[in-house]
Parts: sequence; structure tokens; C-alpha cells
Amino acid sequence: MQFKSISRRLLTNVLSVYFLLTFIVTCGQIVAEYLNTKNLINDELAMLQKTFSGSLTRAIWELNTQQALTIAEGLLAIPMIEGVVVRGDNADVLTQIGKIIDVKEKYSNQLVQDGVILEDRGSGLFGYTFPLIFEFSGRATQVGDVTLFSSREVVFNRIMVSILFLIGNAIVKTTFLIVLFLIAFRRLLTDPLNDITQQISELELDNLEGAQINIHTKDNNELKIMEQAFNNVLKKVEGYKDDLQDTQKQLVVTNEKLDQQNLTLEQDVARKTSNLSRVMIDLQQQKNELEKQQSTLQDEIERRSNTEKELLAKQSELQKIVDDLNVAQDRLVQSEKLAAIGGLVAGITHEVNTPVGIGVTATSFLQERLKQLQIAFDEKKLSAKAFEAFITEANQSVDLLTTNLNRASELIASFKQIAVDQASEAVRTININGYIDEIIRSLHPKLKKTNHQIHVNCPESLLIKCPAGAISQIFTNLIINSVIHGFEGVQSGTINIDVTDEGDDVHIVYSDNGHGLDEEQLEQLFDPFFTTKREQGGSGLGTHITYNLVKQTLGGDIEISSKKGEGLTYDMRFPKETRTDDDVFGEAANPDL
Repeated sequence: MQFKSISRRLLTNVLSVYFLLTFIVTCGQIVAEYLNTKNLINDELAMLQKTFSGSLTRAIWELNTQQALTIAEGLLAIPMIEGVVVRGDNADVLTQIGKIIDVKEKYSNQLVQDGVILEDRGSGLFGYTFPLIFEFSGRATQVGDVTLFSSREVVFNRIMVSILFLIGNAIVKTTFLIVLFLIAFRRLLTDPLNDITQQISELELDNLEGAQINIHTKDNNELKIMEQAFNNVLKKVEGYKDDLQDTQKQLVVTNEKLDQQNLTLEQDVARKTSNLSRVMIDLQQQKNELEKQQSTLQDEIERRSNTEKELLAKQSELQKIVDDLNVAQDRLVQSEKLAAIGGLVAGITHEVNTPVGIGVTATSFLQERLKQLQIAFDEKKLSAKAFEAFITEANQSVDLLTTNLNRASELIASFKQIAVDQASEAVRTININGYIDEIIRSLHPKLKKTNHQIHVNCPESLLIKCPAGAISQIFTNLIINSVIHGFEGVQSGTINIDVTDEGDDVHIVYSDNGHGLDEEQLEQLFDPFFTTKREQGGSGLGTHITYNLVKQTLGGDIEISSKKGEGLTYDMRFPKETRTDDDVFGEAANPDL
């Protein structure tokens, strides 16, 4: 067998572990330096938003593509920027220069609402996207977004000196440690072990008296203990030799007694073999009876197997029926959402026709008065009093036009936002107080024919990030249910909406003073297709959709309470910020966040 030195193997293992740890630590430091520098570049890209967003936003608002291109080229001249993509309000690319990632594929042809970090590990590019918001007359409008790109080459160029310093430091420490270990292992382990080996090899087993080993070392260590233990073993071996001779004499006497015991044992075995033969006959009879019972049991198992196959076939048919019912339910839920949007369209159309009709009438009147003024001016019959009367009537017509057109514009803006949100599951940041007002305004055509009152108690600056369509659908369903079911036959009902900021959560209590529900109806309220207006065309999906939106889409909880004649209360709680795929992607791209 090939000789293997323990000290050399131990030294090799220790140095291997040290090399591995040094390599891992050095790589960790390089990765940390890389990530810190990358995060710093991301922060610098984000800071550029404050520097260039104003001028770039105005250039896009004024449709000045050449100015936008000039600004993009100026950004590209910054050393850390490798590429620039500028998109307009329709998510179409206005300018893209340098090294870029396809932002259409990343954002699905949608503009970003907040700053977003993106990365392509294949090409090594990473970037920061921020929206371009233009404020005009107190209204903020997003006119596009900008994506600034950098690359891992920029990061490596910044940290190259640090990497070289880390590698050189690791090489110097490793070289010093190798030399130190070689000297220490040779003096403390290799030389003493060689001394022990030589003394042991010179021992004679036939002459152990006075034979002891001696290690030349001043330290009282493991080798010294091994020397003492080995010398004690030699003493014990010498004593065991005498004991062995006495044991051999006793063994001869014991063998004689063992022969006598073997003879007695053979006689007992013969007697017990006879008894065992009788037992085997009895066991054979019992085996025959068990085989008959096994045959009967196999028939029973086959019969039950056939029954099980029939049950599985029935189960498969039932599962197909359940799947068909689930598909039908999903279609009904989608139809319910489209029906709600259709109701909004019909109501808002009727509501917009009124101010538009007034505006047409005012325009016709103003046009007629202009013709009369022109005729009087041409015939030189225009008097100061007639002109003053025309100015008064014109101002009144203009005021009437402005008021009604503003009203129509507000109705259309509210309807557009609510309708788009209900048809979309996009996540965006909203002011929940203002958004609830827009929802109520969009339902005005259904509420104006009644004397019902809606009171909203909500912090004015409370912002949440969630699928806005879910909020719109929830309050639309609840308000319509209160009007149709809760206030049936009631001339003047009251709806209270209380919104509370609870740190990371939003707490909403919706209540009305309508007819309420009994315990049996309350238990079925969230069940699909449960309605008290089946004969009047009710689908029974409004509260079911509301329940799913709160529990699944918003990730919250909803509870109901009611007594007959005392109204109905919904208690909802959900997180302020709904997690999206972009959030997960951002965390994966930046693990230090």
C-alpha cells in the first residue's frame, strides 16, 4: 500500500479550506462591490429624472421631436449612460439611441406610472424608467416615459482598481500563511511522528522487558500522551502473556466438559424432532383451510374492484360537469362586469346630453344675435344700447356654455376613468378619497332620480396602489345593491362610507339604513346566483364578484352584518399596496432592496 503522510494530508486539507474560504470571501467582496456600484449607478439614473424630466416633458407636450432627440443625445453623452428610449403618451417610441432593451416587450405597450428598474442579464444592460408628467391648469397628465440604460461594463470600469487590490491582498496573505504552516507542521508534527515510527519499528515482541519509546519534545502534548499510552500498553501485553498461558490450561478442561454436554444435547434434539413432526401435520391442515378462505377473499376483492371502476367513471363524469359549470360561471361574471359598464354608458350618455343640449341652444341663440347685430351694423342702425344689450346676452351665453361644457367634461372624464378601470386589471396609485368621488359621480344618473344621500368620511391624502378597477367594481356593486334592494320603497335612504388608514392596511366600513337581511339571507349573500330579484332580471353575481375582488384581487378580508329592518354593513380590510409581477421582478433584479 502506498505511504501517505498524515501531516502532509492535514496540511493539504487545512490549506485547501483556507484557499476555498479566501476565494469565496474575495468573490463575495467583488460581488458586493459590483452590486453597491450598480445600485449607485441606478440611484444616479434616478437622480437624472429631476434634471431632464422638465425639459423633455415640455418637448413631448409641444410635439418637438427634434428637441427630444437633442436632449436624448445629451443624456447619451454622460459616461455612465449607454442608451436612451423616449416614448410618447400612446407608448410609441419617439427616440431610441445607444444600447437598449426592448421596453415594449417589458411593459406590454403600457406607460409606467412610477419609477421602475429593469435588467437584461443576457446583454448585461440595466436601466431605470420614470414617467413624464405635465401639469397644466392644476391637472397632471402623463405624456410619456423615459428609460435610461447603463451596462455591467460601466460598473466593472468603476470597480476595476478595487478588484485588483482585493486579489493582490488575498495572494499576499495566502503566501505568508503557506510558509508559516509548513514550518509549524514540520517542527510540531512531522519530525516527532518520524521519531515515534522509528522507535516502534525497532521493538522486539519476544523481549518486551524494559522496551519503551521516548519522544524528544519539551511540550506536554498529544504526542507525549501517546508515548505514555504506548508504554502502558507494552506493560499490559507482558502481563497478558502470563494470563494467556493460564487460560490455555483452563480451556483444555472446559473442552472435555463441552463434549459431555454435546452428547446430552443430541438426545434432546432427537426427542424434540419427534414432537415437531406432529406439529407440522397440524399446520398443514390449517394451511388447507386458509387457502379455501383466500379463494373466497379473492372473489370478494374482484367484485369490489369492478365496483370501484364504476365509481371512478361516475366521478369523471361529475368532474366534467363541475368544470363546465365553472366555465359558465366565469362567463356570467364577465357578462356582469360588461353589463355594469353598459349601464354606465347609458346613464352617462343621458347625463351628458343635457349640458350639451343647453350648450347647443346657447350657441344657436348667440349665433342669431350675431346675425341681428351684423344686419344693424351693415345698415348703420347699431346703437350703443343695442350693443350693450348684445354684450350682456353674449356674456350670459358664454357663461352658460362654459358651465355646461365643464360639467360635460367632468362627467366624461369621470366615466372614462371608471370605465377603463373596470375593464382593466392594471395596478396604479390612486387617491382613494377622490376616486370614490369619481365613482359616485359616474353613478349620478342612477342616483339623481332619488333622494338618497351618500356620506364619505375618508382622509384626503390617503394613497393606495392596487387594481383601480377592483375598487370601482366593489363600490359600484355595493351602491347599486343598496339602491335596488336596500332602499326599495324608501324615499330617502342614507349610505355611509368610512375609510380609515391603519398603517399598511386600509379599513373600509360601508353601511346603509335600508331594509337589511334576515339570518338565512345573510348566510347566502356571497353565494353565486343568490338574489331576491330573480323574477326582475337579477343575476345574483354582484356580491359574489365583490367578495372575490376583496379576497383574491386585493388580498384582503370582508365581513357582513345585518338585521332585518336595520340596514346592511360591509366591513372590508386590505393592504395599501398590492404586489405585482413587476414588484417581484424588481426585488430579483436588486436583492439589496
